[in-house]
Amino acid sequence: MKLLEKDFALNQRGTVKIIAEEPDDVWILYNLITIGDVVTADTTRKVHLESNKNTASRVKLTLHLKVTCRDFHKDSSTLRVHGRNLESNQHVAAGSFHTLTLERNKSFDLEKKLWGPHAFEALTDATENSSSSSDANLAVVLLQQHQAEIHLLGKGVTTRCSKIEASSRSYSHKKSSSSSPSFNVFFRDVFAAFVKHVDFKTVKSVVIAGESDDNALLSPTIFRRFLLSEAKRLKMRCIEENKSRIVVVGSRCNNNNKSNCNFDLREVFNDAAVMNLIKDSNLGLEIRAFKELWDMVCDSSDRVCYGPKHVESAHEMNAIETLLIIDELYRNEEIEMRKKYESMVKSVKQGGGKALVYSSMHVSTPQLAQLTGVAAILRFPLPGLQDMDDDDHV
Repeated sequence: MKLLEKDFALNQRGTVKIIAEEPDDVWILYNLITIGDVVTADTTRKVHLESNKNTASRVKLTLHLKVTCRDFHKDSSTLRVHGRNLESNQHVAAGSFHTLTLERNKSFDLEKKLWGPHAFEALTDATENSSSSSDANLAVVLLQQHQAEIHLLGKGVTTRCSKIEASSRSYSHKKSSSSSPSFNVFFRDVFAAFVKHVDFKTVKSVVIAGESDDNALLSPTIFRRFLLSEAKRLKMRCIEENKSRIVVVGSRCNNNNKSNCNFDLREVFNDAAVMNLIKDSNLGLEIRAFKELWDMVCDSSDRVCYGPKHVESAHEMNAIETLLIIDELYRNEEIEMRKKYESMVKSVKQGGGKALVYSSMHVSTPQLAQLTGVAAILRFPLPGLQDMDDDDHV
């Protein structure tokens, strides 16, 4: 959702000009626009010209509708707003009823008599949480066998923006090393991708992760050294001045299983130093919450539950401290299910708990999906929940 113009404040009358960019934005508009609001948008109408009553043509005009009802169409991701036209024009009389179709990439104005806390928060969240690589606050350079990947993480989204393959020639000789010409080419390719995708104006920290053995060809320590050396040679001050924000993490491989020594993002976030870097961010909160949940599930704790029926029962008892849900459920195409989970998220927050919605691109989402996609850390033990059958488990 993009906010184009803003002329309002909390608990006051005001108007905004907004544009929906994603299908989910249209659903947010469905919840944001209420009866009595005024929606202004361009549209077309078929009219009969005075010069020739038998001929109709389409004309572009602007309607100002005071909303009487609205309908969300999930299949087309459109919102039809019905209401009474407030201002007459050459083709449409004031007081007549009309319909506007709000869709993606089509701007419109929304006026409310009062921007209450719920509407204010909904609009703020929708416009601030539009995710893109430019929103990333953590970059991870993942060095694996024969390849490197660059990931950008932020606002709940994990994006792999580059994958660089090492030439097979790099491994063709037993004595090849990180100083060989083929590896210099590979490191320069990774360096070029790093410069292209990592912007220190938004990225707060960089993690270079991989096998921690300094004798390994793709050692993160060796690549960090190369990165800083290349930045100094090319006089790239943006990297030189931020070298303290570039950290290395790694794991020791079993010497008998070097061929399968691949570091992944989940292992990166098991590192205490990495979690300390992002401890104050939403990403850090989400990863810590899921790790706490997962550890409690593995320990068979009665202070955690998962599955729709178990979570709903815990919610009815006001027992949820932290709710974790994947956005496949939270933004479900079935309107009734979507309303149910949105209501639960809102209720948990109002009750003083936390509600975390995990994007499909979040690093923790695959594991959360294994737990049916909805789970909760509880305020107090509920051992009885373990005995309840949950037919919704998958």
